[in-house]
Amino acid sequence: MSSTRVLVADANSTDGTPDVVMGFRGRLNVSLIRGGIPAMGRNQGAAQADTPYILFLDADIELADRSLLRRCVEKAQRQGLHCVTTNIVCKDGTRVDKLFYGILDCCQYLSYLHRPFATGMFMLFDRAQFWELGGFHEQILFAEDYRLSQQVERKRFAVVGGGVYTTNRRFKRMGHLPVGWLFLKTAMNYWNDEYFLRDHKYWAEPGGATRA
Repeated sequence: MSSTRVLVADANSTDGTPDVVMGFRGRLNVSLIRGGIPAMGRNQGAAQADTPYILFLDADIELADRSLLRRCVEKAQRQGLHCVTTNIVCKDGTRVDKLFYGILDCCQYLSYLHRPFATGMFMLFDRAQFWELGGFHEQILFAEDYRLSQQVERKRFAVVGGGVYTTNRRFKRMGHLPVGWLFLKTAMNYWNDEYFLRDHKYWAEPGGATRA
């Protein structure tokens, strides 16, 4: 729909993203904004939003169910939820890729028992509550989405089935065991503010360079 507003935070990409984004101007109310690390880009986009809810998506995400967004918004309105997410599917990945994401989905559902969390691949936030929590912490270089979602009360959080498709780019760049170990350490340090403020080299390119 041309009335749908889409804000794309672009951190000086070199793959033609700006041209692709602007190619949708005839169908969507799309705008490019200055990005940076994910927390910064997402906050800058959220600052321009004026809708009751804000949906945060990673660049490589595709909705697996066309009704997903509608069902998430309806559930949030009906139950007064502050954050809604969904399960993640690595459609074109290897069996190992799919296994890792399956484990992540299980952990997300089990987190209801203690401290729910969402990933930035798909996070629907009540806009007022998003800013009440302070938005994404811009000094956090890794898992800023995990950290923010954990501040949401359990009764104000939900996982809606339907799913989104993602790629295996994280595993290709870092390897399965390093990614798995990093996520496990993050879960074990959910209480530790200092852990989240360290640079865990998640955005480091092969060879040691860090992406902007």
